Amino acid sequence: MAKYPSISLFFPAWNEEDYVERAVSRALEVLPKLTDDFEIIVVNDASTDRTQEVCDALAAKVPQLRVITHPVNLKLGGAMRTGLAASTKDLVLYSDIDLPWDMRELERALHLMNYLEADMICAFRFDRTSEGPKRIVYSFVYNLLIRALFDIQIKDVNFSFKLMHRRVLESMELKSQGSFIDAELVVKAIRKGFRVFQMGVDYFPRTRGISTLASPSVILKMVKELVNLYPETRSPPPPSKPVRLPPSVQQLRSVPGHAGRG
Repeated sequence: MAKYPSISLFFPAWNEEDYVERAVSRALEVLPKLTDDFEIIVVNDASTDRTQEVCDALAAKVPQLRVITHPVNLKLGGAMRTGLAASTKDLVLYSDIDLPWDMRELERALHLMNYLEADMICAFRFDRTSEGPKRIVYSFVYNLLIRALFDIQIKDVNFSFKLMHRRVLESMELKSQGSFIDAELVVKAIRKGFRVFQMGVDYFPRTRGISTLASPSVILKMVKELVNLYPETRSPPPPSKPVRLPPSVQQLRSVPGHAGRG
């Protein structure tokens, strides 16, 4: 008997040939123990390596796997919007495909979601020293800025472990094209009155490939989007194009000025 509702697990992927098979394998070890109804979605964001080939081979063997391919690279924001919109299950989990957290932590997140009657669980990293001083400083400053500008208490807004109920996606519109989309998603959920809680997890840095999330171009785009989308993110209007249909849902409860808990 299933312990938890149906789950969609979504991975964005750009040139991740070394990680796709590992990520899908780990998901298949964990998800069947938690639910009888799940799907795994990989969005191949116009990769130029063997990511598509590896995905196609896996999809031929794994019926729960769906692969969506972008003909042109849409960056993290575009890949996330595609994956979130394609989800069909009651709960939606977003993770980087290099698995920076132990997939077995999902059971704890699901338990907390039930116990706390939460709409979203956001994980934060206990220890980031393995990333090096530059990325630690970038992250500290960015998280401090997001907390100050949006009056929230989220510790690690860009970390890719976010578990959410489908009603969150059905009630908002996301517009970011780049890495600001993590903050846009979390802040809009909080500002709309959804119950957002945090949990700490051990962090495992990537050991293959190269992350571009701390490159100057990515950071510049993130700052530009923060400036352009600030008014809408702080006071989100009713969505004209929700991340996921149906276009409107009944929130669990509405709390004006509600901030994330942790």
